[in-house]
Amino acid sequence: MSETHSDSAVPVAPLREVHCADALPWMRARGVIAGACAVTSLPDVSEVNLSLPAWRAWFLEAVGLVVNAVPADNAALFFQSDIKRDGAWIDKGAMVVRAAEDAGARVLFHKIVCRRPPGMLTMGRPGFTHLIAVSREMRCPEVLPIPDIIVDAGRAPWVRAMGIRGAAHAVRFAREEAKAAVVFDPFCGVGTVLAVANTLGMAALGVEKSAKRCGQARELRVRGDEL
Repeated sequence: MSETHSDSAVPVAPLREVHCADALPWMRARGVIAGACAVTSLPDVSEVNLSLPAWRAWFLEAVGLVVNAVPADNAALFFQSDIKRDGAWIDKGAMVVRAAEDAGARVLFHKIVCRRPPGMLTMGRPGFTHLIAVSREMRCPEVLPIPDIIVDAGRAPWVRAMGIRGAAHAVRFAREEAKAAVVFDPFCGVGTVLAVANTLGMAALGVEKSAKRCGQARELRVRGDEL
C-alpha cells in the first residue's frame, strides 16, 4: 500500500520485496501471506531442469502451494500458455484447475489473453494465454469488469513475461474485488506483475530463483499509460 511521511505528506512509492529463492520451498516455509492475492505464471518444462513427468508433478504441487499461500477468502490468479511436446498439446489451464480443485479451491473466472492478433496463424506456437482465478472461499462478483477475451496484452518486458496490460487486469481484480493489501508473485521473473502492482498503488512481494532476474525485478518500472 502507498504510504506518506507524517511530517511532510510526501507520497512514498508502494513497497516491493523480492526474494532470491526457489519458490516451492520458500512457500512451504512461509505459509499463508496475510492480505495477499497471488498473480503469477508458472514455468513450463522448457524452463526447469526436469523430465516431462517430473515437471507435471512439480507444476501441480506448485499450483497447490500458491493457492494455500493466500488467505482462504482471497484469490490466486494464473497466467498459463499451453505447450506442445512430442506432437501433443499440454493444456496448462486444465492443469491449474485440477490442482486448484485438489487444494480445495474453485474457479472464479477463466479469461483468454491474446498473445498474437486474433486470426493470425501461429505455426504451432501458443497464440493465447489462459487467465484463471481460483479461491477457496471468495465468490466471483456478479459484474466483473474484465473482458472474456483480452485482445491487447500490452508490452512484455521479457520474452517469457506476461504483457503489462494483461497483468493490469489481474492486479486491478486483486485491488478492487479481492481487496488485497499485497500482490504476491512466487515466479516473478523480471518483475512485470510487481511493477504493475506498484504503478497501481499496491505493495508487491515476489520470489525468483535467478539472481540476475531478481535484480531486474527490483528495478523494473512501468508507466501508467502502459496499463
